[in-house]
Amino acid sequence: MSVVTKLERLREIALDQYGFVTTAQAVDEGVSHAELSTMVARGRLERVAHGVYRVPQVAATAFDQLQLAVLWTGVPEACLSHDTALDVWDISDINPNRVHVTVARRRRIRRSGGEVFVVHREDLAPDQITWWEGIRTVTVPTAIEQCIASLVPTYLIRQALERAGRTSLLPAVEGERLTRMLEERDGGA
Repeated sequence: MSVVTKLERLREIALDQYGFVTTAQAVDEGVSHAELSTMVARGRLERVAHGVYRVPQVAATAFDQLQLAVLWTGVPEACLSHDTALDVWDISDINPNRVHVTVARRRRIRRSGGEVFVVHREDLAPDQITWWEGIRTVTVPTAIEQCIASLVPTYLIRQALERAGRTSLLPAVEGERLTRMLEERDGGA
């Protein structure tokens, strides 16, 4: 019978989260705050943000910053949204310079280290959230609607509507609704 160490348990969690584990997840696994500090001091974990650690044995990927943004919020409903969601769904040439995440309206994020993240507050229905590459992300229709509301340039939204409309990611009825919403925003143009 093999004994699974606390670090191995954290590594198992981190494998599903691009190498990251949160303080809350560690505590749930029976790892104390003091033990986390010891693991950091010994180089077994890296503290990357408030409440988020990286297991260095897990290889880095291009999606790490996106997963970090969601975990950094410290709330379970956090998801990629707005400009970032348009980008990850690859339906627009948008190139956000910060990672956009959405949390529930009642949430107040008061932690440092989020300078590269934009936190939006919106109560999303369960059917507005899905998974992209293992990271909670708003659906394509929700991302487009958020971008219309946040005044993303019209040409980028039209591009998203066109590209997503050729896939199963945007049902025709949703495409029509969002097109009307964009036209109303732009004064009937």
